[in-house]
Amino acid sequence: MEYLSLSKNTFTGSISNNIGNLTKLSNLHLYQNQLSGQIPRELGYLMNLKVLSVSYNKLSGSIPNSLGNSTKLEKLLLHENQLSGSVPQEIGNLTSLVFLGLAFNKLSGALPSGLCAGGRLQYLTATNNKLVGPLPSTLLSCRSLVRVGLERNSLEGDITRMGAHPNLDYIDISSNRLFGKLSHRWSESHKLTKLRASNNNITGVIPSSIGKLSQLRLLDVSSNKLDGHIPPEIGNVTTLFNLSLSGNLLQGKVPQEIGSLNNLEYLDLSSNNLTGQLPRSIGHCLKLHFLKLSHNHLNGTIPLELGILVNLQDLLDLSDNSIDGAIPSVLGGLSMLQALNVSHNALSGNIPPSFHGMISLLSMDVSYNKLEGPVPHTRLFEEAPVRWFWHNKELCGVVKGLPHCDLPRSSRRGKKSGAILLAIIAVVVSIGFLIALATWQCRKKKPKAEIANVVQQPKMFAIWNFDGEDVYRKIVDATNNFSDTHCIGSGGSGYVYKAQLPTGELFAVKKIHLVDDDDQFNREIHVLMHIRHRNIVKLFGYCSASQGRFLVYEYMDRGSLSAYLKHKETAVELDWTRRLNIAWDVAHALSYKHHDCFAPIVHRDITSNNILLDLEFKAHISDFGLAKVLDVDASNCISLAGTKGYLAPELAYTTRVTEKCDVYSFGVLVLELFMGHHPGDLLSSMDNHNRSTLLGNLLDTCLPLPEAEIASEIFQVVVVAVRCIEPDPLHRPTMQKVIKVFSRAERQLANNLDYIHTAIVIPACSS
Repeated sequence: MEYLSLSKNTFTGSISNNIGNLTKLSNLHLYQNQLSGQIPRELGYLMNLKVLSVSYNKLSGSIPNSLGNSTKLEKLLLHENQLSGSVPQEIGNLTSLVFLGLAFNKLSGALPSGLCAGGRLQYLTATNNKLVGPLPSTLLSCRSLVRVGLERNSLEGDITRMGAHPNLDYIDISSNRLFGKLSHRWSESHKLTKLRASNNNITGVIPSSIGKLSQLRLLDVSSNKLDGHIPPEIGNVTTLFNLSLSGNLLQGKVPQEIGSLNNLEYLDLSSNNLTGQLPRSIGHCLKLHFLKLSHNHLNGTIPLELGILVNLQDLLDLSDNSIDGAIPSVLGGLSMLQALNVSHNALSGNIPPSFHGMISLLSMDVSYNKLEGPVPHTRLFEEAPVRWFWHNKELCGVVKGLPHCDLPRSSRRGKKSGAILLAIIAVVVSIGFLIALATWQCRKKKPKAEIANVVQQPKMFAIWNFDGEDVYRKIVDATNNFSDTHCIGSGGSGYVYKAQLPTGELFAVKKIHLVDDDDQFNREIHVLMHIRHRNIVKLFGYCSASQGRFLVYEYMDRGSLSAYLKHKETAVELDWTRRLNIAWDVAHALSYKHHDCFAPIVHRDITSNNILLDLEFKAHISDFGLAKVLDVDASNCISLAGTKGYLAPELAYTTRVTEKCDVYSFGVLVLELFMGHHPGDLLSSMDNHNRSTLLGNLLDTCLPLPEAEIASEIFQVVVVAVRCIEPDPLHRPTMQKVIKVFSRAERQLANNLDYIHTAIVIPACSS
């Protein structure tokens, strides 16, 4: 036997040692199974082995050093397992190695010193491990490299010699402890499209030779210790769409040449020591949707040319500088802008009335300036927090907490002082009342020994329309103190229990792991308290105490969609009409979160596990522990989060979270809904030349083929789901557009087309 492939099945157990007897084997593919145990050292006996792929399993233990004997190995793919220990030095002896995949394990120690000694290594991924030590000298000078991913480790060493890689397309060495300087030799990597080296200790200047990288699309060297000026040669890299130099020690002016970057969409120069006025040439960057220049020493006035940047959508942040003069009224033309921050400057004059036209604005901070006059009368400002306008000269108007504009200035000051005094008195009286009430309650309840174990520890508890302490006791009793017999599900953040109170009411109670921090718990509370939709699971209350934390939800009788699809007996209950309705329900809930809330909310974990079904098979989105409210700070996500197989492909190269990430997950979910299983195998099995399939091939075989009218509707829904999984997020529809397509599909009359045998084109995977 020379070729053995058992990949993409559900095999369990360990890899047999007897495979070591297949001495003529050249290819062994076992990836995407559920194999566990260790990698047998006998694999090192396979002297003819060229390809070994055991990725996407549950293998543990260390990598056997005997693999160093398989000197013909060209591909060694061990990523996405639970491997630990160090990478054997013998791996460095594999001079024929072209692919080495070690990412997403628990590997520690240093990389093998001989990596790329044979001059053939092209692909190296070791992302998300615990690797330490320097990069091997043979790797620093390796000219065959095409793609390198070493991010999120603890590597430390000098990278000054790195850069001469004429075939390199992509490199990510971010979030390590690397030091040294960016060499001028990076210009020799003339095929480079993405260079990410953020969150390290790199010093020196940004070399001017970076301007020779004519294909560079992403340059992120943020959060280092770079100094000197931004080289004007950067303007030669007209392919750049993402430039992030924030969190360094850069000095001097923002170069005029920045205006030559006519493809730039994301520019972050914040938290440096930049001076001078923002160049007017910035107005040539017409594709910008994110511009952050905060925490510098910029001065002068706000350029009028910023008003030309009509595609600015996510953020315009000029805060914490020394910018003076008036806010240009042309900024009111930025109708797509969602967040504006010009706080902590020396701006004067008024807030332009043209801000009425900023219909997409969700937050605006003009605090700590010298502004005066009326705040424009818009719905946003009527509901805005007064802190957005604090510490100005004399602002007035619709914002609660600001004086009315029709009062004389002296009256405003007097009214403001009186309001502050009244507020202080009210707070003092309230605190006194609460202390007295708390004292009375403690004295009243102290003799009751049966609840001493509840009240003796500090806790925070809130359940709407209930007596909190009483319900707390009833939930603990109903779950037999959260015993396993009442457990109905589990997830990364905790276990879910069924609780039936003496009144007959049913609740689902999610008990959060105590080891988790408060962020996820508080995030889920915050999100669910502020949204109400028939297709979003209802949160009744929560408890946070030293003895435990839990959330109290509406109980969903039929559990998760994934559980229903998993077993044939339950899958047949989900007929085609019910599946169409489930897709419709989820689409409506996502559209509501993205477009109808005060600020857009991105769920970030839309999966079949998080879609719950009630007694009538109506779908409800649950589990908002990873949700993000898209405000100024939350539009950038620091770490990757979500469920593998549903994550949008752009999260492999950007930390920016948008609604389009949910749209991608929704597309995967809809395909899973109609196929009866996750579509990962289908997508990965198609090559770039043959990416179409008939609708009938996609449909769950548990059900009979649908009638013509239903088939027509399913076809329209699946087509839009396919558009949702486009690799480029700009090509994906919004959830509002998805709803419109679904509505047309529902109204469309059946015709004579045979939709079952109509082809659907699947988009090519992102590179």
